[in-house]
Amino acid sequence: MIYSGKKSVVLGLGHSGEAAAALLLEEGAEVTICESTDTPSVRDKAAQMETKGIRILLGRAADEDPSLYDLAVLSPGIDPAVALVRNVIKKNIPLIGELELAFQECTCPVVAITGTNGKTTTTELTEKILTGCGVRTMASGNIGLPFARAVRQSHELDVMILEVSSFQLETIRTFRPKVAAWLNLSPNHLDRYPGVEEYRAAKLRIFENQTADDMIVVNALADLPPLPARKITFSATQPEADFTLRGRKIFFQGRHLLDQSDTLLPGVHNAENIMAALGMGLGLNLDLDDLVQAIADHTPPVHRCEFVRDLEGVRWINDSKATNLDALEKAILSQDRPIILIAGGKDKGVEFDDNADLVREKVRAAVLIGEMKNRIASSWKDTDCHTTGSLEEAVNKARSLAQSGDVVLFSPGTSSYDMFRNYGERGNIFKTLVQNLKNNPSNTP
Repeated sequence: MIYSGKKSVVLGLGHSGEAAAALLLEEGAEVTICESTDTPSVRDKAAQMETKGIRILLGRAADEDPSLYDLAVLSPGIDPAVALVRNVIKKNIPLIGELELAFQECTCPVVAITGTNGKTTTTELTEKILTGCGVRTMASGNIGLPFARAVRQSHELDVMILEVSSFQLETIRTFRPKVAAWLNLSPNHLDRYPGVEEYRAAKLRIFENQTADDMIVVNALADLPPLPARKITFSATQPEADFTLRGRKIFFQGRHLLDQSDTLLPGVHNAENIMAALGMGLGLNLDLDDLVQAIADHTPPVHRCEFVRDLEGVRWINDSKATNLDALEKAILSQDRPIILIAGGKDKGVEFDDNADLVREKVRAAVLIGEMKNRIASSWKDTDCHTTGSLEEAVNKARSLAQSGDVVLFSPGTSSYDMFRNYGERGNIFKTLVQNLKNNPSNTP
């Protein structure tokens, strides 16, 4: 009961903020939620929270709240530079995030996974293989339940698995995973960070409180500072790593473990996700043979190179979770057919020039949407590009361009917030649009 009797404020009324407020209330804290947005839907949600004994401030009243608090909890989606957060910082109120709050209440060890790409696949895969080995576990954090809600079950678990983002790691203090995984790093969230180094520094905080008793699982290509924890490395390209890939076969220190073609996780990027998940199991001292046995039955998460349907010889793939250039590149490289690519979305301050050569080589035509569509078309000037005004228009255009034997790959390469609430909504709408496409009578025998 760390915060019993304390006066606390939660910044943000999203899923994480709501979970943090509920946890603080259960701990016996006095809870206020401050939310900059003031819309009818937000007011309805605020009214529900007030019935639980939580004080709510919205709009300007939240941004200019004069109250003093013992603790402030920041939701990860809120930029620390906005007025809502600056108002707390200038009053020297101790500020932590929902990740740190929940960790302080967690009664079991934590496994934490970060990286620009592959976090969700690796987190779900780790949960599956640990469960297959008889470990009582669940996945939360940046996937599924917020950690502040899932932590209530920690006393029933052997280990909690967390997908953690740079935003969540910005506000930790004592957060210390028993096993921490660093999958990869590529430019992302440059609309929030001044540059890649600041983004990298936020992610590096995952190792900040580890000791020699802990373990890290890290891509052998990563340039990390000296760390006290023991290390397991993986790489699809570096033969000196502990886990390596030869063709489609995965090895551990020279011992063959499994053939990737026996799994539902194709592509070099997924080979590394598999290696990282196995490494985390080893970091928990589980039997490697038992870990491998659980891999083959794993189904990839939705919105990540997810097969939607085959229509008149054209495969439709939903990769809405590709919210950055590296994820887009990996999705393109995982395909073995000519590609009609649907891409574009929110302007995150990242240029698409670096992928121009790959797109020219692998993509037969690109259909572009969102804030970035014209800039992407300029970057991909050597590719046949078509700009459209909506996702529905893009799907119809892609269908008109696709030929039997092609794949239509929806891999935006950037965020969804210019047109959709999140990548999940974007992916679900894409799947609905594709499922509603009718067979062309002229193609019917």
